[in-house]
Amino acid sequence: MLQRNSFRGHPKRLKRIHSMAAVIILLLSLVFGGIYVSANPGVGKDPVKYEYGVFLGVNAGKKAMRKFRKYETIVLDVQNGFDKDDIQTLKERGHRVYSYINVGSVENYRDYYNDYLDITLGKYDNWPDERWVDVSSSKWQDFILKDLSGKIKDTGVDGYFVDNIDVYYQYHRDPIYNGVETILRGLKEKGDVIVNGGDTFVMEYLEKGGAAEMILDGVNQETVFTAIKDYDRNKFKESSEEERDYYLAYTEAVKKQGKEVFLLEYTKKGRLKKKIQNRCRELGYKYYISKSLDLR
Repeated sequence: MLQRNSFRGHPKRLKRIHSMAAVIILLLSLVFGGIYVSANPGVGKDPVKYEYGVFLGVNAGKKAMRKFRKYETIVLDVQNGFDKDDIQTLKERGHRVYSYINVGSVENYRDYYNDYLDITLGKYDNWPDERWVDVSSSKWQDFILKDLSGKIKDTGVDGYFVDNIDVYYQYHRDPIYNGVETILRGLKEKGDVIVNGGDTFVMEYLEKGGAAEMILDGVNQETVFTAIKDYDRNKFKESSEEERDYYLAYTEAVKKQGKEVFLLEYTKKGRLKKKIQNRCRELGYKYYISKSLDLR
């Protein structure tokens, strides 16, 4: 589940300058915990400082576009007012852009909520504004694959940040499994897919011999090194060793399939941030560390 509030040719002299800058930034990354990446000369006038950022609570506007400048891969929610021009601007600057899409539950603030209330399955713990959806329903599959995903793709995003396939963990039965697979395969035909969480479904799919490239390009895993103590007051802690090892085993299994791994962590503690940065550099993961669950 995603913890969210609402919830990518120069002259020789220039080449030499960029090479020197890359060396300097590499040295800085070694000294300061790996938070810098080499500048992408195609990303506006500002060098990229961070590889990955998740901004699901951010609404469209000039302030948002300024916030995105230093992030290489950006996750946003186009339903927060972002249009084709916004996405085109970001891509022209060299960013890779994914949009959030909720395929396993429906939020009561979406304008289509009441249209699908009849196929909801139950309440969503810790998120009173949404309910789990029966993904085996053709009504829901048609909406996701023939309507919502098309509107999102029309904005020009590179792909989808797919949330709540954990509906299969909540409702562990074959029709739900099949529904999740149908939806992921359909989305993958339209663009790149990053699955948020989803360990129960993804691991079972791989164990059954499913081809990873048919359903995803990467996974984003939340709270590997951190844990949430209080959802309402943005209080966090370090995760247990058991929890951390479980999710690292999952992400490594995905990485062995040749897919990308992203981590989304929550903490305000500098020492823990440093630990996360160092481990992600060792593992080859991209990461985003947020101070709050609203991802703004």
